[in-house]
Amino acid sequence: MFPARYAPYLFGFFLSGMMSCIVSGIATLRAVGFVSSFPAQWMGAWLPSFLVSFPVVLVVGPFVRRLVAWLVRP
Repeated sequence: MFPARYAPYLFGFFLSGMMSCIVSGIATLRAVGFVSSFPAQWMGAWLPSFLVSFPVVLVVGPFVRRLVAWLVRP
């Protein structure tokens, strides 16, 4: 188990991993169709997407939290 102070990083890790996996899968399917090499092409697209999305989530996350806090009533 991880200490609670790592929760935002773990959240960002899992969120960016799942979202980049879904989005890259849809984009790959639209680009190449459901061919026999689809899983390999999907994973080839997902890894670079995840490597970009994880740091972006960590950097953009605090701004998004402030934006949401500004948009909602307490």
